[in-house]
Formats: sequence, structure tokens, C-alpha cells
Amino acid sequence: MAIENIIILGTGCAGLTAAIYTGRAQLNPLVLEGSQPGGQLTTTSEVENFPGFPEGIDGFMMMDNLRKQAARFGARYEHAKVDSIELNGDIKILKAGDKTYEAHSVIVATGARPRLLGIPGEQEMYGGKGVTTCATCDGAFYRDMDVTVIGGGDSACEEALFLTRFCSKVTLVHRRDTFRASKIMAERTLAHDKIEVCWNATPEAVLADESGNTRALQVTISDSGESKEIPCKGVFIAIGHIPNTDFVDGLLERDSNGYIIPSVGSQVRTSIDGLFAAGDCVDHVYRQAITAAGMGCQSAIEAERWLAEKE
Repeated sequence: MAIENIIILGTGCAGLTAAIYTGRAQLNPLVLEGSQPGGQLTTTSEVENFPGFPEGIDGFMMMDNLRKQAARFGARYEHAKVDSIELNGDIKILKAGDKTYEAHSVIVATGARPRLLGIPGEQEMYGGKGVTTCATCDGAFYRDMDVTVIGGGDSACEEALFLTRFCSKVTLVHRRDTFRASKIMAERTLAHDKIEVCWNATPEAVLADESGNTRALQVTISDSGESKEIPCKGVFIAIGHIPNTDFVDGLLERDSNGYIIPSVGSQVRTSIDGLFAAGDCVDHVYRQAITAAGMGCQSAIEAERWLAEKE
């Protein structure tokens, strides 16, 4: 079995940017696509905030362009999801089902998946029909419309406040009677005249209109047992993300939510020489395509330098 110079796990913005840079560095990268080729952006109907696309670009098309760009510089693709990584000296041994790969260096760019509610209508209207998990990405599509945000932490409050720039009304739906958010975020949210809070409310279903687009969120009020509909054109779910990092459990340090913790002084180096991490499996603060791409670039340059030092 040939030992690869570098294997990149994931084909979101971080992984494909890393593939472009390592390909141009003539490292002949092998990219393992995982269970969602293209990452989260493939479910986004339009990306308006990535530099270089003044008219916006379809999320699937953007990721397809990145894939082709990396292939132009020699990136190779295989459909495989890594189950574990083992070490044999400096060699990284990757197990993916019945396949085994070996590499001198590895970039983990497996991303994260939004934590969803699991209620009727959520999947049917996710990605373009009114259900979304990113106000920064999609808020501008709901200009002058009523929307709901589900959650009670800092992320939910930030999403709600951001959406007031575009939306006519934001209803923040929270299952408790107090926020989990920091005091300052809670105060800002409660003070905003465009935000109304629906306390002690459990989301039950996302309701569709005749065209299959979101028309309302159905909730149950726990105090009274009352079922009510909150009319809205958009439902923003802000209850957190789940990083796709279970396969490095016991190998790399992760925080309590599963995000990989980089080495001190670096955004992309890990505690293991030659093993790097980039994108949403590390970054739980920004979670944007452009920041993931930047981390992919950093990890590729770091990997190239590490390999050069080993020669």
C-alpha cells in the first residue's frame, strides 16, 4: 500500500480549499468525501456573502466549482467515511469501513451538522423553503417578513438580533421561562422592539402553505397545554451544532461539545505532529464558509511546511 503525502477528510470549504493549496504545492492530495460531499453549503439555495460573487451563487454550484478547481491541481477523490485514525510512528493509519489508508499527514475538515428538532415539516422545508440554521447566511432573504428563532442561548439571541436588520418581526421561541444566554445578550434581546419572546413553548411542527413553503410554526405552551400557531415565513433553528469528530475520540483533545481543540498558538495544528484540523469541526464561533476556507488554507500551508521539514 502506497503511503500518501496527505489525506484530507471532508469536501466542504475547508477541505476543498486545503485540496487546492496542497494540489498546487504538488503534494497530490487524496480527499475522502465522507457522508455529505460538499458539506453544509450544498443544502443552501443561494450564497450571497462569499467574496467574489456579486450576484450570489447557488451553494451546490459553489462547492462543485471548488471541487473542480482542486481536481485541476491534482486532487483525487474517494467516497469514504473514516471510522478511526491510528498512529504508527509518524504514519497515520485511517480505517474507513473495509478500507485502510496510510498517510504522512492528515487534515481533518469534517465539519459539523446543525442540531435539529426532529419535528414534522422541518426536513421538508429545510434549505430554501423557510427552515434554516444560519441567520448570517439566509437572513437577507426574509426582508420585511415575520420569522421565528428557536433557542434560548447566546446563539439564538444573536440570530434574533441580527434578523431585526431585515425582518419586520422576530419571535424568539424558548422552551423555558428564562434565557440561557449571557445577561447582556438577554437584555439586548428583550429590549429590542422588533423581538417578541414566546416563553415555555415547545415547537411541534413547521406548517407549510399550498406551495410547500413555511407559513407558521406550531408550538405547545407548557404552562397551559395550549397549542398555537405563530405565523412566519422563516424558522431559524439555533440550538447548536454537532461537530463530526467522534472518530478522533481518544486521539485528539476535544471540548465538551466535541469540537477539536487546536494546539496553543495555532488555529489548525493539533497535539499530534502531522495531523491538522480546519473548519467547522474546530471553529464553534464563526461557522462561515469564508472562515472555513481560510482555515483550510492555513492547514494546507502548515502541512506543506511540516512535510518539507520531514524530508
